[in-house]
Amino acid sequence: MSSPPAPRVKPPALRKGDTVGIVAPASHVSRGDLHAGCEALRRAGYKPFYFDSILDRDLYFAGSVHRRAHELEEMFSRDEVRAVICARGGYGANYLLPVLDLEKIRARPKIILGYSDPTALLTYFADALGLVTFHGPMVAKDWAHDGGVDMASWLAALTDTAPWQPNLGAGSGASALVDGTAEGILYGGCLSILVASLGTPYEIKTAGTILFLEDVAEKPYRIDRMLMQLKLAGKLANVRGIVFGEMLDCRQTAKAENQGYTLEEVVLRVVGDLGVPVAYGVRSGHVTAGNITLPIGVRANLTVRGGQVNLKILESAVSAT
Repeated sequence: MSSPPAPRVKPPALRKGDTVGIVAPASHVSRGDLHAGCEALRRAGYKPFYFDSILDRDLYFAGSVHRRAHELEEMFSRDEVRAVICARGGYGANYLLPVLDLEKIRARPKIILGYSDPTALLTYFADALGLVTFHGPMVAKDWAHDGGVDMASWLAALTDTAPWQPNLGAGSGASALVDGTAEGILYGGCLSILVASLGTPYEIKTAGTILFLEDVAEKPYRIDRMLMQLKLAGKLANVRGIVFGEMLDCRQTAKAENQGYTLEEVVLRVVGDLGVPVAYGVRSGHVTAGNITLPIGVRANLTVRGGQVNLKILESAVSAT
């Protein structure tokens, strides 16, 4: 399998005063959290816009498949909407994959940003369209809470047209597991969603990538099982580096000190023999605070050495116009 097609499509940069469209492609959304997140976006200088139907509910979904697909397509079709941000994750974005009209997305490439269940959309658009997508803070989750968004990476990824790097120094939570240096296409997202793509027409394409993997509240043996599934499926054979997220609440017992082993030991059992650099603890996706925005589909350099982790984004993720 190959990495996302070239040349990659970089969406126009986001500017202060721009309208950002809010979508709910998966689980239903809390009105209070949505309003809190939109107010935070306004304070940051943006104009949030959403359809009233975003609050629809069908079982655990944010309304019907048709509603959710139409909402997403309409946000891409509207000229005034400069970026599309997921309200939350949960479950259900996979229902949209076979019904979305990709030509509507291709015709007006825009920033699309989310994590967790929307990983399915981010990797699909990156693979099928070559569109650079963004793994980072969502409206009714991170924006709705003080300190939920890492603004430095948000601005660097979405508004700047120069190379940059997230702060992974002391206090960031990032740590080194396997030393090495690699360059590749940054790619990935929520581990359980990536694994769920295997054997489908939307199977992830990991060759030549620096693979980012994160998840929440999965027990270590389940993380082990999912990593082994990726390995046995050949999805780790040609990666150039691996970066794990914070892996929030991924422990066997209620108290981590009673577990007897670390999750780092668990993942190293699977990926430690790949001969590629491995980092751990990068706070993007399910995190305690300060959700880092990472572009999916651009060249990056990963250096893990002497206990330090450096992830350099080697090219802009957005275009100037």
